[in-house]
Amino acid sequence: MKIVRDLATLRAATAAAGPLAFVPTMGNLHAGHLSLVRLARSHAPGVAVSIFVNRLQIAPGEDFDRYPRSFDKDCALLEAEGVEVVFAPDESVLYPQPQTYTVKPGPLGEELEGRFRAGFFTGVATVVLKLFNALQPVAAVFGKKDYQQLTIVREMVRQLDLPLAILAGETAREADGLAMSSRNAYLSAAERAEAPRLYRALQAVAGGKISPQAAADELASRGWQPDYVEVRRRTDLGVAQAFDRELVVLAAARLGGTRLIDNLEF
Repeated sequence: MKIVRDLATLRAATAAAGPLAFVPTMGNLHAGHLSLVRLARSHAPGVAVSIFVNRLQIAPGEDFDRYPRSFDKDCALLEAEGVEVVFAPDESVLYPQPQTYTVKPGPLGEELEGRFRAGFFTGVATVVLKLFNALQPVAAVFGKKDYQQLTIVREMVRQLDLPLAILAGETAREADGLAMSSRNAYLSAAERAEAPRLYRALQAVAGGKISPQAAADELASRGWQPDYVEVRRRTDLGVAQAFDRELVVLAAARLGGTRLIDNLEF
């Protein structure tokens, strides 16, 4: 496994590796990330993974400085999976000057997560496009855990005619249903015990037992601070209509100092 820090070495490594499927990450890897690596492996002879905490998508006052970093452990996990290339650049490599040219998603970037994290999807789309340009993969894998991100990246690839396939990996969950996330490490023991309630709320909405608003109210009554619980169309995350059949319920809520997101297709 080659660990690469600069673009010139990266391009030489990817050329030598042949067709690659790519998994972008911010590190602090868990079983969910590794499931994406295995999905990537099934779609190309080689796999490349990036580890980069992208300041461009993290607003001032969020968790850039305290985001969990575990580079040595991450590399050991990726080597055990047979990953060919790990791209772990310094900020000065991807952003050698202020990034004044950015990728601004369409209206979807201002909805759901975009209502509460201004500029988030511009930061995501910009760094993803830069990584695609740097690695030139034949496929890239994104988890359904970040459903809106997956939808926006797919549309960016379609509208910009990028020559790669976008693959969706299923959300990996703990035994009690909590979606795996690097930010789960922020939860206290009591919060960790409470956190699976978010997934249970999604299950109740998907099963037609309660409305999205009732789910948000239930979370609030248990000490959460919900940002949204909404049902959308799977295909484009448009507002669901009565005749739509392939739906997803998405939610974001703060539990103590940790903001959790999750979704469930139905």
